[in-house]
Amino acid sequence: MTFDDLRIFVAVCRAGSLSAVARELSCTQSAVSQHVKRLERATEVRLLGRRPRGVVPTPEGRVLQKAAAEGMTGLDLALRRLGELARGEAGSVRVTTGATSVRHFMSEAVVTFREEHPGAVLEFRTETSSGSCFEALAEGAVDLAWVTIGRPVRGIEQRPVVQLPWVLAVRADDPLASRARITPADLSGIRHIRFPENSSSRTHVDTAMLRLGVHLTSDTAVADWDTAILLAGLGVGHAVVPDLPGQSLTGAPAGPLRFLPLPDLPPLAVGWAVRRWEALTPLARAFADLVGHRRAD
Repeated sequence: MTFDDLRIFVAVCRAGSLSAVARELSCTQSAVSQHVKRLERATEVRLLGRRPRGVVPTPEGRVLQKAAAEGMTGLDLALRRLGELARGEAGSVRVTTGATSVRHFMSEAVVTFREEHPGAVLEFRTETSSGSCFEALAEGAVDLAWVTIGRPVRGIEQRPVVQLPWVLAVRADDPLASRARITPADLSGIRHIRFPENSSSRTHVDTAMLRLGVHLTSDTAVADWDTAILLAGLGVGHAVVPDLPGQSLTGAPAGPLRFLPLPDLPPLAVGWAVRRWEALTPLARAFADLVGHRRAD
């Protein structure tokens, strides 16, 4: 039984396919299978069960998968740190988040972090959804993920940092622009700019609208909040978006847009997701704390 055996076994369990892992590793399916068979010989139990479209861990396999995944988290971090020390590096922090989150939530923290840790490497990886961020965490590709806080995800710890109220972004010449607040009845007639179906924002808005008995009509879809706001400013439609730091103009009398409060929608929680807080490097924890402190101010 080797470290590679365990790593590949966990990858197979996550992908549900021997061939998918083989493609990812640029090797044969037989080579991947040999790693699993070696583990089965060592443990003397069957670890994978076959399905028409792949494989799934057996009950015994799930026990090993969980233990191996947890152990590899700490070992990956230790090996990474040892490599940094061997190369004389000060360390690095790898962050994944949406395309607009750095500007809205992290810009001040990035500047402070660079001043306090001039030798550290700060890497950002853009993803299009919280689900993709969770996958990057599970794969060990990043240390921190800034996500919309939602349902529990196995193997991931989530911590909310800020609660964002919702607003309706409309052009200044829109009939709704003079309202002090937007009610559910007002929303029934808007031209909604919707988010992707697999996004946490879409789920949050759809769930709230269902509870309020509102049916939104939409002919425009976007991938992020800033694009929704841009299109609202062009008069393409109305954007239901969080009241973002650095973007909040709620009630402002000037400019092409109005951001009108939606008090009937529950706020959106955003914050950090990690594999294990206790396993974070000191640098990663420092950056996470900086962002949290800036948002609390």
